[in-house]
Amino acid sequence: MTPLDDLDALASLADRVRRQAYQLVADASAPVGRDEVAEALGIGRTLAAFHLDKLAAAGLLETSYARRSGKTGPGAGRPAKLYRVAAAEHAVSVPPRAYRTAAELLAEALERAGAEEILYEVAQRHGRDASAPAEVTELLAEHGYAPVAGDRDRIELRNCPFHRLAEQFPPVICGMNLALITGLLAGGEWEARMDAAPGRCCVTVSKKQSD
Repeated sequence: MTPLDDLDALASLADRVRRQAYQLVADASAPVGRDEVAEALGIGRTLAAFHLDKLAAAGLLETSYARRSGKTGPGAGRPAKLYRVAAAEHAVSVPPRAYRTAAELLAEALERAGAEEILYEVAQRHGRDASAPAEVTELLAEHGYAPVAGDRDRIELRNCPFHRLAEQFPPVICGMNLALITGLLAGGEWEARMDAAPGRCCVTVSKKQSD
């Protein structure tokens, strides 16, 4: 694999309608069908299918099939083709850089040195410094967490900006992530807590309980 192998995948987002289709799928809390994308973007179903399949071919989306009606057996109709964001990451740097390798080395060194508490302090301070007056979901979205409201008092984060590192060093990176979000939310009515589950960030955000 060369440093530019991901370029073709990212180049597929150069088309404006295709970018919008990708963002719509990325923002959805469940797999999305062609009809939904067509209706949301105001384009024909055939054009929506074309862009979605191009994104899937580029490795940016994954596909599955399911009957949307909930019916089964004869007469239930054909399963719909559904799309969701692929788990694979794509990045291009010109000239080549190895920031991920540096992050992995630093995470391993911190773990071996038992210096996690210092990392958490730095992460929380960084979060406070990066915080800004904004609606909570907007603030979290700006930092790459893809928030979605579970109910009025709870927000799930569908994306972990540190996913690859968190898989390798869960205690260190998930703790850092919790501290960072705690800093981002400091002084507001929301608080972060560890709440790991498959397919999303290990942290959730909820309204502070009044005394």
